[in-house]
Amino acid sequence: MDLHQGEKIIFEGHPSWRATLAFYFKALLIAAGIVLVLSLVTDISVVLWAVVGLALVVIVGFVKRMTTVYTITNQRLRIKRGFVARNVQQTRIDRVQNVNTDQSVIERILQVGTVDFDTAGTDDSEFKFAGVSQPEQVVAAVERAQAAQPPAELSEPAP
Repeated sequence: MDLHQGEKIIFEGHPSWRATLAFYFKALLIAAGIVLVLSLVTDISVVLWAVVGLALVVIVGFVKRMTTVYTITNQRLRIKRGFVARNVQQTRIDRVQNVNTDQSVIERILQVGTVDFDTAGTDDSEFKFAGVSQPEQVVAAVERAQAAQPPAELSEPAP
């Protein structure tokens, strides 16, 4: 990430590995179905298909997690997704009006959650740090970043 002059990183991270457990569970169910069909259609062993399926699921989950980077600086929030195709969202920290966290019961047990940011003057559909570990620490990092902002200049009336 190219930092602007005077910009400092306060938080940088990826979705937690615990947050990808749901992805792994769904993907393994799908892979098991595909392995079953392939083992009936081909002469190749079920074990070989199962190993290939498991390896693909693990690799895809790991790459998906590691190619998503959440960054909070004293000037902006940034979400970078993708390896080959890249999607980058960012907003200035002073535009953040509300910071909300969302955790299901299972996410609370796993200590992961989603931090949702509402920004001023935009209808940006989704600006979320999904699957972060300890979402309350992300909220605290945003509060530190907002506190580091210089106070707004007060304009003095003309004499």
